[in-house]
Order: sequence, then C-alpha cells, then structure tokens
Amino acid sequence: MSDGNPSPKTFIHEIVDEHKRIGRFGGLVKTRFPPEPNGYLHLGHAKSICLNFGLADDYGGTTNLRYDDTNPTKEEQEYVDAIQTDVRWLGFEWDGLFFASDYFDQLHKWAVRLIESGYAYVDHQTADQIRETRGSPTEPGKPSPYRDRSVAENLDLFERMRQGEFPDGACVLRAKIDMAAPNIYLRDPVLYRILHASHHRTGDKWCIYPLYDWAHGQSDSIERVTHSICTLEFENHRPLYDWCLDRLEVFHPQQIEFAPLNLTYTVLSKRRLIQMVEGGFVNGWDDPRMPTLSGMRRRGVTPQGIRSFCDTIGVARSESLIDLALLEHHIRQDLNLTAARRMAVLDPLKVVLTNYPEDRTESLEAVNNPEDPDAGTRQIQFSRELYIERDDFLEDPPPKYFRLSPGAEVRLRYGYFITCREAIKDEAGRVVELRCTYDPETRGGYAADGRKVKGTVHWVDVRSAVPGEARLYDRLFVKENPLDLDEGAQFTDFINPDSLVVRENARLERALAESLPGEPVQFERLGYFTADPETAADRPVFNRTITLRDSWSKGQKS
Repeated sequence: MSDGNPSPKTFIHEIVDEHKRIGRFGGLVKTRFPPEPNGYLHLGHAKSICLNFGLADDYGGTTNLRYDDTNPTKEEQEYVDAIQTDVRWLGFEWDGLFFASDYFDQLHKWAVRLIESGYAYVDHQTADQIRETRGSPTEPGKPSPYRDRSVAENLDLFERMRQGEFPDGACVLRAKIDMAAPNIYLRDPVLYRILHASHHRTGDKWCIYPLYDWAHGQSDSIERVTHSICTLEFENHRPLYDWCLDRLEVFHPQQIEFAPLNLTYTVLSKRRLIQMVEGGFVNGWDDPRMPTLSGMRRRGVTPQGIRSFCDTIGVARSESLIDLALLEHHIRQDLNLTAARRMAVLDPLKVVLTNYPEDRTESLEAVNNPEDPDAGTRQIQFSRELYIERDDFLEDPPPKYFRLSPGAEVRLRYGYFITCREAIKDEAGRVVELRCTYDPETRGGYAADGRKVKGTVHWVDVRSAVPGEARLYDRLFVKENPLDLDEGAQFTDFINPDSLVVRENARLERALAESLPGEPVQFERLGYFTADPETAADRPVFNRTITLRDSWSKGQKS
C-alpha cells in the first residue's frame, strides 16, 4: 500500500521510463520481493521492499511477494509468517503471494527441455572437484569428464535423480555453457542438486531441488515480472539469468542491480545475524538491538521512520557506507511528531518538600505533545514527596551546572520552583534523600515576581508513581565497520558491552501503565520509549527506542 508520495527518481526509474517509451513489456511494471524464508528480515530487506513496492506504485503496477524456498534444510514456516508480518508492518501489501516451490513441476519440465536441447548434463563429480575445475578469473575451467554424455543418458540419469536412486551429493545437473567464459558463473553452473530432505510445503515429493540461478529467473518469467530488482551481488549472475531464459524461449524480464544497504555500527548479513542469535550474543531475532525489522519494531522504531530513511538514501549503482546517525535522525523526526510525552524517573532519588502540606495532593496540567495541538493535555498528581533523577543532583557541582545542588533553585516540569536545603546520606555516604522547599507562587513553573531559573528537571509523584523497568538500548557495535577485520579478529569482538543497560527500579507516571507495545512515548528529557511485549500493568517494561539527541558521536570524540 503506497503512502501516496512518489518515490524519489533513481537510475532505475530512468530505465523503466525508457522501457515505457519504447513500449517494452507493453508499458507495464511488475516487480517482486523474493526473500528466502531462512531468517528474519532486516534493514537491508526494508530498502529492497521500499524499492520494489515503491517502484510498482509509482507506475501503477503490481508487486508479488515470492518466497525463494529452494533449500528445505534451512527454511521454516516461522520465517514465512514473520516475513509477511514485516512487509505489512512497513505499510505494503502484495498483489500476489507465491513460492518458488509452486513452480517445482514447471522448473523440472524446463530442466528436461534443457537436457533435450543439449544444454544440460548430469555430472558425477563431487562438489570439491567441480569447484577445483572451475578455473579462476584468469584461467579457464576444465570440462567435466561427464560433459559429453548423450541426451538419452542425461535424461535417464536426471530421472533417476528425481526418483531418489542416488544419495545426496552423488551427482548434479549442470548447464552446458562455456568452461572458458570470462564470467565464472557461466562455466557450467549447477542447476539441480540431490537433497533428501522434507520441504516445509511440498513434504517429501522432491529429493532434487533447483538452485537459485535456475529457480529465480524462471519464477520471474512465470509470474511475468517485468523488472527483477536485485542487489549488486547478483550482477555477475545476470548473464546466466539471461542465458537460461533465452534458451527456454520464454518471457524475459529485465534484471537490474542496485547497491545494498551498508550501515555504520551495524551488521546486515543474515549469516552473521544467525551467528549472533545462535551464539547467544543477543536474545533472539527480535532483540531490540538487532537490525531485524522485528527487533526494531520491538524497540519502538516506526515504519514511517524507516521508509523516510530509505527514501532519503535513495538507490545507487555503487556501494557506500551510510552513517547510522542518518537513520536515527529519521526515527527521531517521526517520533517527535507522534510520541506522547510522559514523565519517568529511571534512577530515582527521593525529594521531600518540607513546606508542602503532608495530606495534600493536587493535579497539574501537562502537555501531551507540543508538536500536536490536537493531542491535548493530561492531569498529573503532585504531592509532598517526589522522585527526581539521581543525575539531576550534585552535591559539589561544577560551574554552569543548572540542575539541583545545595542551595540551588530549579523548576519542576509543569510544577513549582524548588530549592534544595539539605541532602540526607546513608551510612556509606550516599545521598538517599533531598530536603527541599517549594514556592507556592510558582505553580505551572512561572514566578509571580518574574525571577528566572535556568534549570528544569522532570519528576514523578511518589504516591501515584508506578514501579517499572527501563531497558536502555544502544548501538550493538563499537566499531564503525564491524566487518573490517584484522587477521584473527571476529566481528563479535566489537559488540558494545553497554548496548543494553537495565534500570530495574524505575518510577513511572501512572498513565504509562496503560501503554501498549508499539505505542511511541517520549520520557521527557530522557528519550523515546515503547512498552515491551513483556510489560504488565503492575510492572510496566519499556524499551528505549532512541535518545533525544545524538550523544554517541559526541562521546566517541571525547
């Protein structure tokens, strides 16, 4: 589903514009998003989703969601379901839902046709032998000793492969192209391998499975996709994509490659994300530190923020490293407009207003969102005992410290001016309570006599506060490019030890007990948060989505 705004013009739009001008594909635009259901989608997939669905929307076309489910040993229904959830969460709806496995019968028939035409043969070499004889970019490969088998023999062997006569790895079906081709992918690539494994959709019907290069282009053709958009890693596969379609003489889409997303302080590799999950470096695929869409959703990132980021970075032909701060900017920008404001104290220090009546409680008016006049206001309780952040008090403050200290006056957000009179300490010398006075003539944060204070601190009322937990998430890696490794190093060596800090003793404004997972909220002065799925009314749990400002860059330079 489009958001109504056309995608920024890219080189891909220029290609499509030319195709429409010359009448190729009858002026139609049909794209597809083809994930493999062997893991959860991440930000790199989000870029591809926005590109494929956005391109079709721009030209009044359609987009299919098609699962590349050709490897039954790694694919699960769990991933199939999660991918659909993520695509819809981003705001898109597919026109057709398909699986490569839908086409296994047709792909097999076309493989037989290729054999009958002399363009494919069964090879009994091992995988290592095939790899060793493929040659190098500067040296041609060596033909297989089985390359010149007769059509009849190849047809017989391929049928016996299908019937399960051979064990895994005994033989493969290879295309017969050119073992001296400059492009190594054209040196008799493998099209089918034997795999005695149950498929999540077809069960045990098949024991031979097509490889990506055989399934992809032909699936595009069956669906009559016009523009097959891939990342740059498939650029060298395009000649093989074209070769297969040309030999079959079927509908021929146009493959177009674009640069994948690379982000600083982030790993966008499904293989490495699996390693982090299985190695226990994170708490599952939806860990809010993960760049998976499920993780970012749990963290409170909005789909609008991700889509705005994808629009901004655009689509390029060559790879570059995008600063994570740009994504964070778009997340903040969206949350600033949509997040309700609430107050929470994550590391509480008790404040007693000694001149405030002990039995009195009053309601103060607080703004729900200054960026949205329609959001209105709410009432918050105020009484003699409050909590403030421990960081908002220093017994011996440096110059230009405008928060609370002995003798200093500050403004309580939406409340009164208070002055610290005494700091109470425990036996270890730690401040455990502040004795303060309040000025009753400053209700709402303004002094009747016109005096000014420079510091404003947030607070929660002790009587009405709800105990809760705040999980402070930060960047997962401390190294700008975690995959730029010296010999012997592992990318997991650079996981940020402070990527998660838990505040178990937080005190929250009562309204926060009603927050639902996914609802954005700003803890005033602290950052943007959302309730975690583990939250409960009697003990809310909140995940920090992002800080109010980019404190990371400043900290790295200091």
